[in-house]
Amino acid sequence: MAGGIGSSFWPISRADKPKQFLDFTEQGTSFLRFTYNRMKAVIPEDNILVVSLARYKEEIRSHLPELKEENLLLEPYNRNTAPCIAYTTYSILKRDPHAVTVVTPADQVINKHDIFNETLSNALAYAAGTDALIALGIVPTKADPNFGYIQMASQPQGDCPVAVKTFTEKPDPEIARIFLETGEFLWNSGIYIWKAAEIRKALELYTPEITRLWRGWQDNLGTETEKAFIERIYPDMPRISIDQGVMEKTDKAWVYPAKFRWADIGNWDSFYDYLAHHDECGNAKNQITRGLVKECHDNIIYSGRGDKLLALRGLENFIVIDTDDVLLICPRDEEKLNDFLSELAMPQFEDYR
Repeated sequence: MAGGIGSSFWPISRADKPKQFLDFTEQGTSFLRFTYNRMKAVIPEDNILVVSLARYKEEIRSHLPELKEENLLLEPYNRNTAPCIAYTTYSILKRDPHAVTVVTPADQVINKHDIFNETLSNALAYAAGTDALIALGIVPTKADPNFGYIQMASQPQGDCPVAVKTFTEKPDPEIARIFLETGEFLWNSGIYIWKAAEIRKALELYTPEITRLWRGWQDNLGTETEKAFIERIYPDMPRISIDQGVMEKTDKAWVYPAKFRWADIGNWDSFYDYLAHHDECGNAKNQITRGLVKECHDNIIYSGRGDKLLALRGLENFIVIDTDDVLLICPRDEEKLNDFLSELAMPQFEDYR
């Protein structure tokens, strides 16, 4: 899934080049490229599909030139993960009604690839023999309120999934601490494994407002009428996440505890953790930033240019982002930042979105 618009990381991420196409590591590799390389270690390349927005077609082509044309699915509008998964599921069933599938976002950071590959292979094998809808749950290392949580119905016995008891979306810090202490909760990675036929049944049972729009998919997907079919149904497509639409309702939700290193770079706090360079005062910056920093603590400092000096003094818990056309200086307060950036919707700022 590579269709997000990346508004959380403005002005680094823009509408025409969102997060999944950026190289935050300065290694010359985007999140999308990292994800594709990671998946092809487990999945044959002919079986890897990328679903994104039509506006990003050429961007995806530039990052994944080897991707087959028929393996790029394009949505006209972003309608969250349930419609996206419905599109890919019907497309996969048209090719192989017995397929077992993996769904993964294109903008995550995963390390310890040997553990990831083993976990994914085991989960695929388990899903192939059951009707389980499996989420990969990350064994938490801290009480982080920025992630969703999955409560296990029981403690795992060996290397296998367990039934899900509850899903919780981004608890407050105290609740996150309690979750960690119980040992019953895992971070929700947003990675899922299931038979295509099983998620189809679940989507049609729990999200009929989505699947009724897909009537006729058998005759249109994979044909020259696909584009017109998609463009006709998407204006009425509701915005629903797969967790809200299916996983929180089904009695077939299972979670596989995973121990690979994982990060969802979904907000500025996770971005702060992700940046490799932290000084002794807790200031985090990207590699090319040249900074003269005095009496500053716990700031995020990011520059897109290595030839410009950022001189800062007396800032604490601030975000300082310098791009070619925007300078953002704002406290590290997610709520205040989001409220402030809502002003970008005004017509006079259209060129900077």
